[in-house]
Amino acid sequence: MSSRTDPSRVTPGRGDVVEAARWLDGRVVRTPLLRSPAIDRLAGARVLLKAENLQTGGSYKMRGGLYAVSRLAAAGYAGVVAQSTGNHAVAVALAARRHELAATVVLPVDAAPTKVARARAAGARVVLAGTTVEERLAVARRISDETGHPIVDAYDHPDVIAGQGSASLELIEEAERVGTPLDALVVPVGGGGGVAGACLAASGRPIEVYGVEPVGCDSLARSMAAGRPTPVEPVPTIADGLRPSCVGELPFAVLRTRLRGVVRVDDEEIAEAFRLLLMELKVLAEPSAAAGLAGALHLGADGGPRALGAGLSRPGGDGGRRQRTVGVVLTGGNVEAKLVARLAVSTRIETEVAA
Repeated sequence: MSSRTDPSRVTPGRGDVVEAARWLDGRVVRTPLLRSPAIDRLAGARVLLKAENLQTGGSYKMRGGLYAVSRLAAAGYAGVVAQSTGNHAVAVALAARRHELAATVVLPVDAAPTKVARARAAGARVVLAGTTVEERLAVARRISDETGHPIVDAYDHPDVIAGQGSASLELIEEAERVGTPLDALVVPVGGGGGVAGACLAASGRPIEVYGVEPVGCDSLARSMAAGRPTPVEPVPTIADGLRPSCVGELPFAVLRTRLRGVVRVDDEEIAEAFRLLLMELKVLAEPSAAAGLAGALHLGADGGPRALGAGLSRPGGDGGRRQRTVGVVLTGGNVEAKLVARLAVSTRIETEVAA
């Protein structure tokens, strides 16, 4: 990154993801890849799920938060400020505690209580402000001005993008190691940092990267169509981590030429993916993470893009056909108990009817 430019505004490259992954090795959990034959059948592809719900802090946000905070600590800062809908705030709070820095995190007034509690338990000062990213950013900037502590943005920050990308890089490399290299990579989209990191991690490989957004919270899809970051008025969704009003400028600078496409999924599809993870893999993921699987299943449908269907398998080296492999980053597992119970009840009812 150029020393002549504000480093928080420089677009990262693949080398930054590789560097972040190298630094994070041994400092974060190297989460496993999971697979279910039932999910493979539904997707019409081999689906490898990167279980970042098992990451420290409960989400892959720990990667970007820890990497960014560590660099600020090395630069001599005494504290940091962050805003998010939850998981990034938890990650920054944990990272700040690890580096003995002060942390102030700004969350929406309707943030999930579990995420608020986790941030406070990590030692952060929690400030609740409004319901939109603009309201949170205004408060975060005021606090930053008052304290002199820099803002670690949830997605519009190169070190955060690079750190999040390390999850996708691990997924890509592990799939290659076991002999099932990825054909496609699917990542849920909030502000775009994670999927931008995925695009950088996949650079140089024949991997199609897709973002997944809830219907009505589709800033990235609209931005790709418009050719510039385009805000939306987010609608209510069970995927609370995927409702920023606008994709970040830095993520969009990466995504505009690298992203294969964006899949929109509704709450019913997200809930079904949640139930599949819970019942088939015994994995508790938050709806924002389950959206990634919902997107992979949606792509495998007859009317979806030419990406995942079993009938679209690529030729093998012997002239035969091989099953496509799709990677999905399960971004987090910080979900409210009441929501789990509500969805689990639906699962029991459907199971009883089927029986």
